[in-house]
Amino acid sequence: MSNKKMSLTTKIFIGLIFGLITGLVLNKMGSSYLRDTILVNGVFTLVGTVFLRAIKMMVVPLVFISIVNGASSISDIRKLGRVGSKTIAFYLFTTAIAITIAIALSTVVQPGVGLDMSSLVKTEPTIKEGKALVTVITDMVPTNPISAMANGSMLQIIAFAILMGAAIAALGEKLQSVKDAFDKLNDLMMKMVEIVMLLAPFGVFCLIAKTFSGLGFDAMKPLAKYMFCVLFALLLHAGFTYTGMLVAFTRLNPITFFKKFWPAMSVAFSTASSSATLPVTLETVEERLGVNKSIASFTIPLGATINMDGTAIMQGAATIFISQLYGLPLSFSAILTVILTATLASIGTAGVPGVGLIMLSMVLQAVGLPVEGIAMIIGIDRILDMCRTAINITGDAMCTVIIAKSEGEFNEVVYNSKVEDKAIV
Repeated sequence: MSNKKMSLTTKIFIGLIFGLITGLVLNKMGSSYLRDTILVNGVFTLVGTVFLRAIKMMVVPLVFISIVNGASSISDIRKLGRVGSKTIAFYLFTTAIAITIAIALSTVVQPGVGLDMSSLVKTEPTIKEGKALVTVITDMVPTNPISAMANGSMLQIIAFAILMGAAIAALGEKLQSVKDAFDKLNDLMMKMVEIVMLLAPFGVFCLIAKTFSGLGFDAMKPLAKYMFCVLFALLLHAGFTYTGMLVAFTRLNPITFFKKFWPAMSVAFSTASSSATLPVTLETVEERLGVNKSIASFTIPLGATINMDGTAIMQGAATIFISQLYGLPLSFSAILTVILTATLASIGTAGVPGVGLIMLSMVLQAVGLPVEGIAMIIGIDRILDMCRTAINITGDAMCTVIIAKSEGEFNEVVYNSKVEDKAIV
């Protein structure tokens, strides 16, 4: 007897489809009290707004606690010294490159241009004033962390959280109880996210129905262009950034890398979870790519925690997409803020359904864009999530090979051996 529960992703997807159909049907109906007052401006607005406010509610505590937790867990950096520094520098660098590719591609393709969503926003969104680069960087340091949290200043919250996490890690055993407390708080936040996401199928249904009731079929084309931007940016990042770095630093054949790493990528694609793929990634890197366990056991779990290049690409493309939908072009400093926020936030992005969405709302808030735009992309996010998870773990493995080669902890004979010689369990 089958008693399988429907997954949240399936429920969200069903919410999207029913919302789409409902919106298109309402769009074809003439204006009426039932459509405009009871449904669109009544039920849909009520449920959709409650869902969006619940997401916003989670942003500050989730970002702060998860980043403190992530930074404090990197205690092995001191022990591993050079390896840890190189690994983190690699991860942050590739994440910044990833989001830059996504922003550049979305700026060229302009997926959100041609569709006017501004009429759907009740409150007037405002893009933050342009700031000089020096000001953007100096503003990252809060003079009052409590005020930064109250005002939702994301870069300041992230900077403070990283500093606190690093201090907890540096004090080690002395602050073990504090670290344990943050572990528990992190569990609490993940549970709260799960609870909030229970509302997602209804929230998505109402937001999508409301959007399409006003825009009709015109909203379909931008969505397809947005998907193209994300998928093509993922392809570019894997094909040029990763391959280029592998060749430049190791002189190894990138085709061999992808042929041998393919099984782990397929598991990541099907599970859409870096954490769930971790055992396969570790085994593939050690047994098929020839990386010594002493390096892989550090860099791969660390990468699964802080290296989210695929997620950063989604955040970059989605931010530009939403800014174009609402006719709110981003200034250079706003784009810089997006890159900084998404890169630093990747440290705390956990592999839990819904967290990526909340992190995106954080990036949108950081530059003053309407969070309502998330409703347009949440329904198709599962497909993109599968693809970007495969890229996330590819980045982890590529970094691991480069670091292992530079540290002399790499077996080139295993790397160049026939694929059939080392089978994955």
